[in-house]
Amino acid sequence: MRALAFVPVALALAAGVASAGVFPFKATVNTLDNGLKVIFIPMPSDGLVSYYSVVRTGSRDEVEPGHSGFAHFFEHMMFRGTERYPGPEYDRLITTMGADANAYTTDDYTCYHQNIASVDLPKMIELEADRFANLSYPEREFQTESGAVYGEYRKSRTSPFSVLFEALQNAAFDEHTYKHTTIGCERDIAAMPTMFAYSKSFLARFYRPENVVVMIVGDFDQAATLALIKASYGGWKPGYVAPKVPVEPEQKTERTVQVSYDGRTLPLLAVAYKGASFDPASREVAASVLLGDLAFGSTSDLYRDLVLDTRRVQRLRSDFGASRDPGLWTVLAMVGKESDLNAVRAAIDATVTRFQAAPPDLTALAALKSRARYDFVMDMDTPDKVAGSLARYIAMTGGIEAVDVMFATMQQVTPEDVQKAAQKFLTPQRRTVAVLKGVER
Repeated sequence: MRALAFVPVALALAAGVASAGVFPFKATVNTLDNGLKVIFIPMPSDGLVSYYSVVRTGSRDEVEPGHSGFAHFFEHMMFRGTERYPGPEYDRLITTMGADANAYTTDDYTCYHQNIASVDLPKMIELEADRFANLSYPEREFQTESGAVYGEYRKSRTSPFSVLFEALQNAAFDEHTYKHTTIGCERDIAAMPTMFAYSKSFLARFYRPENVVVMIVGDFDQAATLALIKASYGGWKPGYVAPKVPVEPEQKTERTVQVSYDGRTLPLLAVAYKGASFDPASREVAASVLLGDLAFGSTSDLYRDLVLDTRRVQRLRSDFGASRDPGLWTVLAMVGKESDLNAVRAAIDATVTRFQAAPPDLTALAALKSRARYDFVMDMDTPDKVAGSLARYIAMTGGIEAVDVMFATMQQVTPEDVQKAAQKFLTPQRRTVAVLKGVER
């Protein structure tokens, strides 16, 4: 058993005292013989517990042509139950507990999460261990659920944002599996009902203990819980083999894509740059994350100009978020009038040029660092928020140590680092620009 100690810093931050760490709770990490990693984070929560199972498989792992969408599909299938606890019985027990149970899938991972009373933790451990090791479904149920997933895909086409990002990712990537969105390509989803045998192989390859991290946060007895975890999960057989995810070739020229939306919508403009993979110790990556907020965030000069002053843009947001492999760092604008599209794009380009030409103000950078640190800690007031904030770090690195490393690295970033990040990453040859317009019939 390996124990990782994190120094509580919430009070220190409030008092303005410097601390090497930012994560405010002690965490204990246990690894079972079969490779399953279990993270315990006890915290005062009045008898509440959050139970997270992070599967380090997302749509990036769907490397076989014609088989996109299966990571998301298993988010659905995992609620179909086992021979011991069939779907209806699983649902009944969850309802009886009053549990808040759900799941979601991303490019990089799939996460199953429940919020329960501490008294129900033993039963939850039994249920989760059973369905992860023994998920069972006949072909008829597989076909029913794959049909439901296709319905979900068709529903997503009613959102102009979903339509835009499907086209953007397809245009931006040639080889890497980030080319398709999390839900998958339509042709693959439509053919999914014929892939029952493949679904079984997908489950056997990716739902293995070495590829899953269980995280329990809240009010619980660690020793008793660990004993239950070992008894319940210990028989789950290892066997995970990581897929060979293709490496994306370097992009050398700007790409553009025009997207038509079948319906009424305001125009959407997405300017997406090829970023870097998540590395919590990289000042370059930390500087890029800060750059995204400084240049395009809700307190930026660009936001004030386009959204508050001229009101050319109804929404402006940026996503320079972390990804397991180099993904897209995107600026998205919902433009009020089609005639303003060129002006909005020019304003974004001018902002990029400004940050490339000179480093940002030191005071503004320091304020952003402090706000990011403060917001992270102050948002950890419930077990669910704690676990939810850690899931992505677990998916990308296999643990939560990256949190303190990342914030420590961020503190070292200088204005010159931010300028260098703008010069390196925000270049036309790394950029894909997508414009969506509505087409009324």
